[in-house]
Amino acid sequence: MSAAYQQIEQQEAAFSSAREKFFALQQYMGSESSMRLTHAQLEAYVVERTREIARDVVQGHLDLRAIAEVPVRVAGSDGIERKQHRSACRRLRLLVGDVTVQRLLYQACGVEGLAPQDGALSLAQDCFSMGVRRRVVEEAIRGSFDEVVERLDSTSGAHVAKRQAERLVLAAAVDFEEFYSTQPWQEEIPEQLLILTFDGAGIIMRIEGLREQTRMKAQQDAMQPQVWPEHLGTGEKPNRKRMAEVASVYSVEPYVRTADDIISEMASIRLVRTNTSPKRPRPVNKRVWASVEREMSDVIDEGFREALRRDPKQQRRWVVLVDGQTQQLEAIVAAAKRHDVKITIICDFIHVMEYLWKAAHCFHEAGSNEARLWVAERARMLLEGVDASQVAAGMRRSATRQELARRKAVDTCARYLKKRRNYLHYGDALAAGLPIASGAIEGACRHLVRDRLDCCGARWGINGAEAILKLRALTSSGDLEDYWELHLRCEHQRNHAALYADATVPTPIPTTRLRRIK
Repeated sequence: MSAAYQQIEQQEAAFSSAREKFFALQQYMGSESSMRLTHAQLEAYVVERTREIARDVVQGHLDLRAIAEVPVRVAGSDGIERKQHRSACRRLRLLVGDVTVQRLLYQACGVEGLAPQDGALSLAQDCFSMGVRRRVVEEAIRGSFDEVVERLDSTSGAHVAKRQAERLVLAAAVDFEEFYSTQPWQEEIPEQLLILTFDGAGIIMRIEGLREQTRMKAQQDAMQPQVWPEHLGTGEKPNRKRMAEVASVYSVEPYVRTADDIISEMASIRLVRTNTSPKRPRPVNKRVWASVEREMSDVIDEGFREALRRDPKQQRRWVVLVDGQTQQLEAIVAAAKRHDVKITIICDFIHVMEYLWKAAHCFHEAGSNEARLWVAERARMLLEGVDASQVAAGMRRSATRQELARRKAVDTCARYLKKRRNYLHYGDALAAGLPIASGAIEGACRHLVRDRLDCCGARWGINGAEAILKLRALTSSGDLEDYWELHLRCEHQRNHAALYADATVPTPIPTTRLRRIK
């Protein structure tokens, strides 16, 4: 009985500070002074005081753990037993404030000490808790690191310096590849199309983060100031960006349409608006990601590996949607050959429309009905399956007959259509229910890359940009929760289990504990 009463006394002492603060809060909330406060003032007061109470509760629990810890046999993964132990403490920074962890540290000559209590709590190597790390990640993928520091200071009891926040983000992204290599997918049916789509988005980098050729040009520009070309926007300068390759893989059911359906959906060229189109099927199992560190071909190769993981027997139709960039097309064709898969490549119809509009303004005034009808006629021809070479030849003949003085956009459009004619079979694609627009990857470039990494004044290093892209990709794909669970397990393995013999952390607290007697 004496042991039971001793345990009761220890618990009473451990949580006495939290209890006193709670009773003080309760007393104040029932006092006359609190009756004069607005609800906003009451809310701010309660949040601040409950944070202090929560910190004291955690501290009390850690103190009880320290009291309950008993000596155990500790052998490291190096095979050396740590026979000496002493009491030691370390700081732990939580969202509710700083606490102190007291535990036994086991040591031996010439080797690093081990603390089984750290493993039982699964503490990180530094002072920041996993809750703080998660908050840093959530804030960093939305705004600048200065905003991360400000938000944590104003909404939690944890202060994190800017440089520390950057380091925590890097550490949080280390298990990205392992997560997706083991991630199970919802079963998909053979009738669904397997869509792969790729695009690029530029990120303004520090000079040391640019690729070699761009870096050399940037260094030359810095040494020899020059007048920027007229086509650049205000404040925009060349040789500052490194391209991030963006990829997406998803499944979708076929959606059969006609040329009239497409034209009726496009506000810029439709003649009559109709609402008879069936409901468009939504993509499923969509994954998006991007990399500024790896080469374009590597990201495309990863896209094909992801598709093969979903359809290893190649029972489904593979469709690759791109904007027609030559180097990207070459990399896609090479990847398909390397993985021995059959694909259907479709160039984005919206990009084709942009070229047609520029060509139309050589023949007709911008914004006129004549320009709209000119574009609509050629768009219909492409959508109905007319060979793109014929459309290109027709507009060139027209420009020659009319002796246009300014026909550069016409020739550019014609070259684009002719060079990519094998990827512009829109008639066959619509009849088979294939998508012909790369809106999914265009949206990914915006919300995955530009919305965060193209902030005004931001200059990125490779590692920082890559980490942010990975974490934003997890959020965009809806995988952050599952990833974080894997990350916690991997962190425990790296920081603790791997340091002990048999990869097992000794249990520092007996499993049978006396309970309070009522």
